[in-house]
Amino acid sequence: MMTAGLSDFGIKVERPTKTLRELALEKVREAIVSGHFKPGDRLVERDLCAQLGVSRTIVREVLRHLESEGLVANLLNKGPIVALLDPGEARQIYEIRGALEGMAARLCAERGDPSIVSALEEALHGIRRSYGEKDMGGVLTHTSAFYHALFSKVDRQVAWGIVNLLTVRINHLRSMTIKTDNRHVEGPAQMERIIEAIRQGDGEGAYRAAMDHVDSAAAIAEAVIANQTPSA
Repeated sequence: MMTAGLSDFGIKVERPTKTLRELALEKVREAIVSGHFKPGDRLVERDLCAQLGVSRTIVREVLRHLESEGLVANLLNKGPIVALLDPGEARQIYEIRGALEGMAARLCAERGDPSIVSALEEALHGIRRSYGEKDMGGVLTHTSAFYHALFSKVDRQVAWGIVNLLTVRINHLRSMTIKTDNRHVEGPAQMERIIEAIRQGDGEGAYRAAMDHVDSAAAIAEAVIANQTPSA
C-alpha cells in the first residue's frame, strides 16, 4: 500500500515573503520618513531592540542599511542618529527631479494618450482623499503612483529607475513639505495643472507646470531644512 506524502495534505511550510530584517528595516525607515524619529534623534540599539522585538544583530544591520540610504548618520562618541537633512544634497535632488519630471510631463502631453490623464487623475484623487483623512502615508503612496504613471506611460523606465534610486531621500523631504501650511491645497492644485496641460496636449505647458511644482516643493524644503534643529 502506498503511503501518502506530507505534500498531499497541503501542510508544506511556506517561506515568509519578507525576512525579520526586512520587516524591521521597513518599520524604522517608515518611522524616520513619517517624522516619528526626527532629524538629530539618537537611535539607541537597546531601545530599538525592545520596540521592534528583534535582536541587536538585526538592529545593527538595519542601521547600517539606513546609513547607506542617507537616513542615518553615525557620529563619533554619540552613535547612530537620524541624519540631519543637508541643504546642498536636497537642492541636487530637486534639480534631478525637475529635469526628469519636466521631461516626462512634456512627453506625456505629446503622446496624446487619454489613459495617461486617467492614471494621473486617479492618483491625484488618492492624494486629495488621503489629505482629507490626514493619512500622510497615503499621500506619499499616491504621490509615488502619480510619478510612476508619468514616467511609465511614456516608457521612460531608465528615468524612473533613477528617480527610484532617490525615492527614500525624496520621500524624506516630501514627508516634511506635505505637512506645511496650505500644502494640502497648493500641491494638488499644481499637480492638477500638470494634468490639464497634458490633457490639452501642451508639451511646454506640462513641462512648465511640472517645474513649477518641483520649484515650489524645493523652496518649502529649503525653509524647513534651514529651521531644523538637532535633538538634545
